[in-house]
Amino acid sequence: MRRKPRGIRRLKLAPTKEGGRSANFQAGFQAGYNQGLEAGQSSYQSLFEGTSIIIPSYNQVDYLRGCIDSIMDNTEQPHEIIVIDNASTDGTAEYLEQLDGQVRFRVLDQNYGFAGAVNMGLMMAKGTTLLILNNDTLATDNWLGNLLICLHSDPAIGMVGPVTNYISGDQQIQVSYDNVEDMPEFARLNNISDPKRWERTDRLPGFCLLFRRELWEKIGFLDEGFEYGNYEDDDYNIRTRLLGYSLVIARDSFIHHFGSVSIKALGDQLEQVTARNMVYYMTKWNNPYAWIHQVRANAAQLTSPESKGETAFYPEGVVVKGVGPQVYWIENGIKRPIEGAWSGPVVRLPQVLIRSWATGEVLAAGDASWKWQALHAVHHGAPKHGQIARGIDGFLYYLEHGAKRKVITEAAAAAWCLKDRAKYPITVEELQALPEGLPVIPPVKLRQAL
Repeated sequence: MRRKPRGIRRLKLAPTKEGGRSANFQAGFQAGYNQGLEAGQSSYQSLFEGTSIIIPSYNQVDYLRGCIDSIMDNTEQPHEIIVIDNASTDGTAEYLEQLDGQVRFRVLDQNYGFAGAVNMGLMMAKGTTLLILNNDTLATDNWLGNLLICLHSDPAIGMVGPVTNYISGDQQIQVSYDNVEDMPEFARLNNISDPKRWERTDRLPGFCLLFRRELWEKIGFLDEGFEYGNYEDDDYNIRTRLLGYSLVIARDSFIHHFGSVSIKALGDQLEQVTARNMVYYMTKWNNPYAWIHQVRANAAQLTSPESKGETAFYPEGVVVKGVGPQVYWIENGIKRPIEGAWSGPVVRLPQVLIRSWATGEVLAAGDASWKWQALHAVHHGAPKHGQIARGIDGFLYYLEHGAKRKVITEAAAAAWCLKDRAKYPITVEELQALPEGLPVIPPVKLRQAL
């Protein structure tokens, strides 16, 4: 039996005869709100054995209604539905209000794009598995059950996606129906669980992505540097594969996809947005498959990145912060809280990744400043750890624990405040003799917090 998530019924408050609410009513309402807020905060970390289905939406209320109805009709597994609306103006908020708590939702004050909406949903999600789903899709018989069987068949599988009638890449299949009314029967015949129909792939588009919470805790959020939509799913694919996980198409799970209706609603802006996102992607990664190949080719010599998550690809000797004011010095795989005023550069990271570092001893701001300045002492004979060198191949290298780590792009160097550091005077032969460590990748950009 499907579990229905509990939600908050939003009350329509009647005005008093004077046209306003009484002081007693306001005080009681505020007290009730505070009590509910406290209860919610105390249970924030509690999870349920089920799937959080996260649906970003923007001005497509009819498609969204069909999507939610199809999930409710075809999903037996425990789940919750979370809708994040990007400030739609077509009545989406009013529709969500009318669902009477069957769907958890949040209406944003502006359009944060696909990545921003999904990230908000990830912050709210309570399931042990997480699923990103386009609002212009229709769920079908056995869709989620077959995806879950595939995902849980092998801990090395990072993400799973279904097949569909409309998408770019290998997940698009030929269908025998012309009208969507005939689609459920096609899907029912297709969606017979069969492990022989699972197929590893290099890419899973973001119209429907299923993954474990453990993966999200290691990799973090979608990159909000991608504007509105396009390429943020490719970016998430690359980051998942860098950790050593596989991507799998479950061909025994079919859902219907009407086809990118929200992104197409941008109209004339779509081409410009896509071009900017492509430039951002290439600036960030250049040739991402080269880094995947390097990591996997040297897997025996390198510390397993999946054990540390994405922070394994971050440098040491940097200062980071999450959503609060506390800043941390990163060294030797731990974060040290800096006590006092820190005036140097700070890199903002998702709180979920901040938690992945063990917490070390408090570091006084003056001592942190001394450590930072020591990294700029580039005379020959100074400790190499934390220094930057330029290779004859044009790449910057971060010298760390007796190894060299290639900084994959200028964007990565700039994001970690490495670009303008003085270069350590190491010879070509000395640099080449150092063993290869994990590459240094840029962190994601975030625009919001829960």
